[in-house]
This record gives sequence, structure tokens and C-alpha cells, in this order.
Amino acid sequence: MINIEKDLAIGVFDSGVGGISVLAELVKSLPNEKFIYYGDSQNAPYGTRSTEEVKTLSFNVVDRLLEHGIKALVVACNTATSGAIEDLRQTFNIPIVGMEPALKPAVELNKKGIIIVMATPVTLREQKFNNLIKNFSNDVEVVKLPCPGLVEIIETKGGRGKEIQQYIKKAFSSIDMSKVSSIVLGCTHYIFIKEEIIDFIGDKDITLIDGNKGTANQLQRLLAQEKLLNPTESKGDTKVKMINSNNTMMPLSKKLFQEHLETIDFKGNIVYR
Repeated sequence: MINIEKDLAIGVFDSGVGGISVLAELVKSLPNEKFIYYGDSQNAPYGTRSTEEVKTLSFNVVDRLLEHGIKALVVACNTATSGAIEDLRQTFNIPIVGMEPALKPAVELNKKGIIIVMATPVTLREQKFNNLIKNFSNDVEVVKLPCPGLVEIIETKGGRGKEIQQYIKKAFSSIDMSKVSSIVLGCTHYIFIKEEIIDFIGDKDITLIDGNKGTANQLQRLLAQEKLLNPTESKGDTKVKMINSNNTMMPLSKKLFQEHLETIDFKGNIVYR
């Protein structure tokens, strides 16, 4: 690892607003750090693009983040992780953490029934995810549930509404929900529709799982390992810079960020810079 200044920010990016839920978890876990979040809503969704397009877009965003100065990168997008993270790691000499559908935690629940993985078409078709399924193929039945178009709805509507309710109902229409043990939210955008999915599930014993906490833990371990944790006390203030390739998305971005901080019970203070 090259010499990196500890007081630089942590860069976080997603194809749009989805990774904001990851950003909130990172802020809660590492309140002394500074963060720069880049949402590429102008080019969303990544999940229906070719792998080469995902790589190109991801590299463009990382170049923008590096211009601001970052000491580590979180690819807060399952699609970009699937399609581009290995190339990013080979190119940039900083700690890089990605996202993957939280299939392992779902399996470790040891609940009887089918595990549904909701994700974008790109995430589900990439070899990275299919290798993940192979690791558990003898233990559980995993059903892929591609959700084309859902990211676009969340980018425009946020996390609630009739359109989202109708989408969820249609997406699960061919699945016997009485046989489902858990649902893995394999796209960071989907965390913002968690309440709508819970309403759809009703009183069934189905667990919803996402990979945000695991990603935050992995980043913390990596920064500690590389001796890159910021030693300066934030005194209750965490500095966050938010950028979006579509400026009209900034009000929704900050709204979702503040709402998710409340959801995960963050007690500190955010200073936007």
C-alpha cells in the first residue's frame, strides 16, 4: 500500500441514490471519518447495462472521487461490484470494498425454505454472484428474482407509493410466499423499499437481509489493517460531501440520507461540505 494521508475522505459511489443507505451505515460505524458520496443518477440504472458499460461508468466515477482526494473506496452498488471491482482493485492502490448480495447471512439463519435474491439483471448474471450460489447449492434453494425497472422507480419516487407496491406484487406473483424463508435485498436501492416489502409479506415469517452492515465492518477492518483510521476525534460532527451527476437528485439524496440515519439510530451530527 502506498503512503496515504489518514485524514483524507472515504469515497463512496453508487449508480444513483441506493448507496446512500450504505453511506449512512458507514457514517454510524466510522463517525470520525470524512465521506464523499457520488451518485451517478444521470447514468442510472447500471443494472440493465452491459458489463463493459458498467466498468466504464465506474472508472469515470472513481476518477471524479480521486480528484477530491480519497484514502479508500466503497463501491456501494451491487451491480458495479459484480462488473467492475476486480478491475478497480487492479488499477487503484487504495483499499476498495464492494457489495455482494448477503446470501451467506441468509443461509446461516438455518431457516427452512427458499431464499429469494432480489437484484438487478447484471448482478444476477455475473459470474461473481453465480459462484456465490455454487458455494451453497447443496444447502438451500436459491431463487433469483431480477427486478428490471425497479431502480428507476426508486430514483424518481423514493421508497413508498402505489407504483412500488404494484411492482412488488407483480415481481413475486409466481412465487409461493409460504415456502420463502428469507429475502436478500441484492441492490442497495431496494433497502429504501424495505417497508413496502414488509407490508407485502404481512404476517409471514420471512426475514429481510441486506449487506450494509457487513460492508461497513469490512471497511473498518481494512482501514485498521492499513493503519488508515482517522485518529482525530470528530467531536460529534461527521463531514459528508454529496455529489450527483444529476443535480436535481440532490434534495432526494439528502432526504433519504437523513431518513436512513434516523432508521439506524445514528446519534451524531452531519456537517455537509
